[in-house]
Parts: sequence; structure tokens; C-alpha cells
Amino acid sequence: MRIDAHQHFWRYHPSRHSWITEEMSVLKRDFLPEHLLPELLEAKIDRSIAVQAVPSEDETLFLLDLCQAHPEVAGVVGWTALASPEVERRLEFFSRFGPLRGFRHIAQSEPDDFFLVRPDFLRGISKLESFGFTYDILIYPRQLPAALELVTRFPNQRFVIDHMAKPLIRSGEFDRWAAYMRKIAERENTFCKLSGLVTEARWNRWRSSDFTPYLDLIFQAFGTSRLMFGSDWPVCLLAASYRQVHDLIADYACSGQDRIFGENAARFYGLAT
Repeated sequence: MRIDAHQHFWRYHPSRHSWITEEMSVLKRDFLPEHLLPELLEAKIDRSIAVQAVPSEDETLFLLDLCQAHPEVAGVVGWTALASPEVERRLEFFSRFGPLRGFRHIAQSEPDDFFLVRPDFLRGISKLESFGFTYDILIYPRQLPAALELVTRFPNQRFVIDHMAKPLIRSGEFDRWAAYMRKIAERENTFCKLSGLVTEARWNRWRSSDFTPYLDLIFQAFGTSRLMFGSDWPVCLLAASYRQVHDLIADYACSGQDRIFGENAARFYGLAT
């Protein structure tokens, strides 16, 4: 089974999706499973993981409804308030939904670069393992020290770094990002998604060679057993088509494609194959 480990759905609403700016106007419409399916078929991808884009339990339930109605959607990474005193009760509620595989918080938008290791948030993370939930880490490079502390504190919790922690490809900054990603990769409980790269480059002027040093580092650090392909569709449309994003990773990954395009995501998210 070939899996896209990271994509999004939404019914566009200006206030709910206020992160979509004018320069991102191509995203100002509905994106639903019927729009994704032709892309999956063309790239010979069987199923996908739908990831939250809005910090709302309503969005989590919306994605779960889509998952139930569309067999090509293999699972959901949702949102709940992990820093809430009620987190255990909410996790118990969501544990009743089989397609819900894990949670994510848009930590990249938090003004505190160490949000991930605040005591209230750590308490929420500490409850995930007992329910079998994963956690997707969405950050910018400046938040990597907190991410390293987080994955080190919970060696039995399954984590995945979304979008390779958004390296600063446009400016070519590399060394500090690379040093922290190497340290994070030493934690065997942590995977990494090969996703979101084209939107960190110059949207209309990127070349595949722009990504080579970053992909080289990630493949060396994580190996092919803890990497997974994610399209980041439809956000990727800001800079590339679904097929271009797919081919960028497929062309780079000469070996380990079965793992990167399916087996690792199935293992990480606990999907039946």
C-alpha cells in the first residue's frame, strides 16, 4: 500500500482559515477527498493521512467524518487542547474513533519558542502513549531545541517531525538546522516527513537541486526506515503540483521507496496494510 502521510482537507471559510493570505489565494476554496482522489490515482498512491489545519475539535470531527466516507483516507491526525486540564477526558472521548491515529498542535505559530516543553503541554503529551496516539511536531528551525527536549523526555512516545522542521531553504541556512536534526534523529522514537519542502523554497523559481543538501542530511540521519512521503496537498499548490512533489521525493529516493512511500507510515500510524 502506497501512502501519502500528510495532506489536508477543508471547506474554506475566511475567518476559520485566516492563515491563508492574499498571496496564497489559490488555497481560498474547498479541498475535499473528491479533489484529492485524481491526484492520488495519477501518482499511484493508494491512501492518505488527513492532518488538521485548524486548532479545533470540530475540525477533528470533520476529518473523521470524511475518513469514514472515503476509504482512500486511511487515518486522521487531529487536534485537541493538549495543554488543557481536561486532556485525559478528551483523549478518552477521541479514543473511540478508530481512524484517529494521533494529534498535532500548530506549535510553529506559538510566540514562545519553548511552548512544546511548557509543563501544561508536557502533561498532555504524557497521556498520549496510554491511548496509542502519535504526535506530529510542526515547528520552525528556531523551535528545534524544544523539539529535541520533547522527544528526549518521552522515549516511548511516537513522534514525527512534519516538513523536516521547515528548513530555511530560501536563504540557504543549513548548519544549525542540520545539527539539531541529527540530534533528534538519534532518538529512535522519532520519524520525519519528507513534506512541505517546495513551499520553503522560492515558490515559482525552485529547482530540485535546492533541496539536495537538506534531503542528503535527513536521509543520512534518519535512514530509510523512519522517513515517510507527504505531499502537503493542497498547500503544496502554492509552489508545485501534487505530481511534482511526489516525483521530487521519488526521484531522490533511489532505494527504500517501499518504506518511504507506505511501509513506514503504516507502521508509525498503526494502519492495516
